[in-house]
Amino acid sequence: MCPDPPSNRLARREVLVRLFYASAASAASVAAGLWLDARNRRPSPPEAFPAAARDHRVPDQPELPAMVVATGGTPAELLQVAVRSMGGIQRFVRPGDIVVIKPNAAWERRPEQAATTNPDLVAALARLCREAGAKRVLITDVTCHEPRRAFTRSGLLAAAQRSGAEIVFPESRRFREVNLRGQVLRWWPVLEPFLEADKVINVPVAKHHSLTRVTLGMKNWYGIIGGQRHRLHQRIHESIVDLAAFMKPTLTIIDAWRVLLRNGPTGGSLSDVLEARTLVVSTDPVAADAYVARRFWNLLPEQLPYLGLAVARRLGRIELEPGRWQRLEL
Repeated sequence: MCPDPPSNRLARREVLVRLFYASAASAASVAAGLWLDARNRRPSPPEAFPAAARDHRVPDQPELPAMVVATGGTPAELLQVAVRSMGGIQRFVRPGDIVVIKPNAAWERRPEQAATTNPDLVAALARLCREAGAKRVLITDVTCHEPRRAFTRSGLLAAAQRSGAEIVFPESRRFREVNLRGQVLRWWPVLEPFLEADKVINVPVAKHHSLTRVTLGMKNWYGIIGGQRHRLHQRIHESIVDLAAFMKPTLTIIDAWRVLLRNGPTGGSLSDVLEARTLVVSTDPVAADAYVARRFWNLLPEQLPYLGLAVARRLGRIELEPGRWQRLEL
């Protein structure tokens, strides 16, 4: 038999290589699905684990804006005017409340790199909560980098210290298995402060994300759970909405004082950062995400599948009536 010509041998080799990678990708996808199914099975004993969703919302007041977009001042100034326009901090925090502030502290990055929430904003928010009579103000996140280094490098540890708040590091002993009752996510380890708080305020930084295009308020809930979170990327939009349905915040405050426009979520280069001097405060997490995505990335709601899924599950609205949102310039 005559040997194949070189071109045929190369073509056949290319086909085999492609088949190998396609098979590997398919196997990985199947393995991830099986892992997720196993992860969602009920642990034992069942009576040891709580199952109720956490709803920290306050009653709506139709005469007040459901969202305020404030621009032009320092983070503390923007927070003050926005919260005042929405009825004041006393509407959201009552004397004796245990308040959990959930920043994005995932990465060991400096504040100017915009991969983590602005520490001046977090400090100002903690002080507001204390002035409203909060019994305790906790600041916590399940970080990607080592927690103490991430909180220190981001400036959030110092922010807690100067505002009288407490940092809760995500130590393994602080997690409890919880039935999230989601469409994709069921039994998962959740960091205890989020299960015990009276009020939870979500304070993400606005930034680009390589998988979801942006990471804003609802994506920030990845930081309440432990386990192998990267596995959730197989169904990331559904996972985001499952977490948002489980943890309904008192307020969503999107930090757009600096915006990471590209190369998120970790960032690193200052050339990727826009100093927008903007803060979005809302009782509607869907409207807040939709507004920020459109303003800074020109993304329409249909380009972010999790927004439509969230609306379908009645977690909020993409568009607010003209009288329900307000723009303030300092």
